[in-house]
Amino acid sequence: MRILLANSLAVIFLCACASVFYVWTGLERALGRYKRGLGEPRSSGFRDQLGDLSRKTFRALLAMPGAQRPHLGDSDNTNNFTGRGYFAGTLTYGKQPGLNVSNSGAMKEVPIRLSDLVEDGVFWNDRMDALLSAGFSEAHAQTWRQRARASRVVSLEPGCGRTSNRLARFSDGTKACVRYGINADQVLGETLSYYLASLLGIANLPPLALSQVSPSSEQWATVKEDMADLQWSDKAVVSLTEWVANLTGVVTPAPLRQEGRGLNPLRADLDNRTLGELQELVQWTDLIVFDYLTANFDRLVSNLFSLQWDSRVMERDTNNLLKSPAGDLVFIDNEAGLVHGYRVLHMWEQYHKTLLSSVCLFRKRTASRIIEMHQKRDAPSRLLGLYQDSESLAPVLGFLSDEQAGVLQERIDYLYKHILNCKRTYSQL
Repeated sequence: MRILLANSLAVIFLCACASVFYVWTGLERALGRYKRGLGEPRSSGFRDQLGDLSRKTFRALLAMPGAQRPHLGDSDNTNNFTGRGYFAGTLTYGKQPGLNVSNSGAMKEVPIRLSDLVEDGVFWNDRMDALLSAGFSEAHAQTWRQRARASRVVSLEPGCGRTSNRLARFSDGTKACVRYGINADQVLGETLSYYLASLLGIANLPPLALSQVSPSSEQWATVKEDMADLQWSDKAVVSLTEWVANLTGVVTPAPLRQEGRGLNPLRADLDNRTLGELQELVQWTDLIVFDYLTANFDRLVSNLFSLQWDSRVMERDTNNLLKSPAGDLVFIDNEAGLVHGYRVLHMWEQYHKTLLSSVCLFRKRTASRIIEMHQKRDAPSRLLGLYQDSESLAPVLGFLSDEQAGVLQERIDYLYKHILNCKRTYSQL
């Protein structure tokens, strides 16, 4: 009997030990999983790249006291970016003003109103406009053009798109994209697109200057052998565009994809967006206006066309569009604009109009200049005047034909009517 009792106690003891070991092992595994979770951060997605500032919703930012609101930077601060096989420029960042919202707690929820974002029906209001940097300011562009025209080119390297183009390094160490193009029309399209953006107040295009390549000129003499290898014609006019790095790709926002319903001044379209998303959407509205006026098919329109065989094309990086670490969109490679874009307009116009019809929000500055050029019917003459005043080589490179100038004015007029139609639709909401 004693032996049976001893055996029973032994079995009970072993079972108890096994249970304790099982529980302890489970706890140890759980603790190990927890530690590994801390040591292995999850990969960040597109929104995470915008940083802590962009993860705050606009509603939360409105509720933050003035002293706690993050600033986008000081107006005197400039940042240079170079790289990714593309070019950009030196961006100048402005101050973010106070958002003038009463609050009783740092993160108290404030019901968002369309008036916090939009005014007069279809225009981003001043608070939204002030969230953006000054982009490539005109003062910087003038300084850069003077330096680029006077600097000696010391090397030509592959880069900047098509094989006929080159990445030039100047004697002071700065770089520029040299666009030789397949023909002069591409250089003209790039140049006139830049100056049309300047007329509209769109500061997302890197500074540009024209130059005439010649092995006998002081600027190009050092690279005359490279030019011979490239078979660049003597006296050919090329465009120089500021190169800068740290730019990343940009995915088309969901409202502007095929499955989206467009970007309109409605609470449903704008509610619960992060500050970074709102900053980007403001710039996208300028981009769509700009690409419609220039009939540039080599960015968004080509993606719309490709949807018929590639349903996910809009979910990948957009052609010829990059973004700085501060969230500024950079519109690059505008060779298809105006000249070539107008020549093949019959092939792409349905896509241009589809894209424009998806947007009923505009920056006031851009819209006001469109309205003025519609009323005065002087878009081509304004563009010609700015182009000739800025570029001594304008007579050599040429300008729009009379027919192309007429197309530009027609597109200004169509865009004006589109803005009016948007106001009729949304002003009373």
